[in-house]
Amino acid sequence: MKRDSAPRIIISGGGTGGHVFPAIAIADAIVAKVPGAQILFVGAQGKIEMEKVPKAGYSIEGLWISGFQRSLSLRNLLFPVKLVYSLLKARSIVRKFKPQAAVGVGGYASGPLLDIATRKGVPALIQEQNSYAGVTNKLLSQRVQKVCVAYEGMERFFPADKIVLTGNPVRRSVAQATDAGAARNHFGLEANKPTLLIFGGSLGALSINEAMAQNTSFWQNNPDVQVLWQCGGSHHEKYQNCATAQLPNVKLMAFIDRMDLAYAAADVVCSRAGALTISELCLVGKPAILVPSPFVAEDHQTKNAQALVDKNAAIMVRNADTVSALLPAALELLQNETKRNTLAQNILALAKPNAAEEIAEQVLSLVK
Repeated sequence: MKRDSAPRIIISGGGTGGHVFPAIAIADAIVAKVPGAQILFVGAQGKIEMEKVPKAGYSIEGLWISGFQRSLSLRNLLFPVKLVYSLLKARSIVRKFKPQAAVGVGGYASGPLLDIATRKGVPALIQEQNSYAGVTNKLLSQRVQKVCVAYEGMERFFPADKIVLTGNPVRRSVAQATDAGAARNHFGLEANKPTLLIFGGSLGALSINEAMAQNTSFWQNNPDVQVLWQCGGSHHEKYQNCATAQLPNVKLMAFIDRMDLAYAAADVVCSRAGALTISELCLVGKPAILVPSPFVAEDHQTKNAQALVDKNAAIMVRNADTVSALLPAALELLQNETKRNTLAQNILALAKPNAAEEIAEQVLSLVK
């Protein structure tokens, strides 16, 4: 492929920041390598990608698609209708845009788009973020040319000859801030106090929020420790007036835009175990306590976290134990410098800072 050409590439998927931000990082890397490349995103109507992708400067088409509920739900009655509609629209998008390569990053829209694209003979690539592959990606892997993964041992899910170990794309900005004191000042925290960052992803996590809300006395008894707590936009109204949020050593926020500063401010991080969060923690080299969500497909967050625990690169607390166990574990780690240093060194060794660029190279290699 000539580098001065303008390849047409579709990137599909989304649903959460964990899918959207890596997708944008891949697009940015492609454009950096081939200025003028035409990138079209395909997402799910009403999901985060419909807002974040245009803000990043890319066009996006929305499919009327959602996931199949594992519990009994009336919404499942609409699933076949949405799937057929999405497949028809995906066919129209592929026909009009004429992509030379297609990329699936996971999420509801990824399946219909890659299904149509591969049937039309478009070379395609899957970016599997987790250590346990979902059903859709396992099926699609039989028809795509490349599968970019973030964990070793993925041969149990995908054809070995298609696998490329690249890591997960991460916004480079998350590692740019390094001055802990300045970062703490940004959030109105004291510059020299031990600091805990606690969050449950962009949407928040109930168990993590309840660990904070139900343990006001814990932070009253430990005033020398300060907490930066992101509860999620949908939870903010519930928690903004709780007793814990009123303490001088607790800073509650609905959403943190400057995650680079949040990571820089933290001595210890407590979070879910989504693929993007883990990749960011590896990049910044922060000691972490992971609380995997048990409500995700194939319990993949537990498998993500266990992959780090097995390398002595993180600590894991079960979701069911969060309210009683998370804060004591965090305080113990804050007080154990040796353990913090060990976890930080081991998790940093797992970082893949050039993942986006490597995936972009794989995508461009598919373009005829």
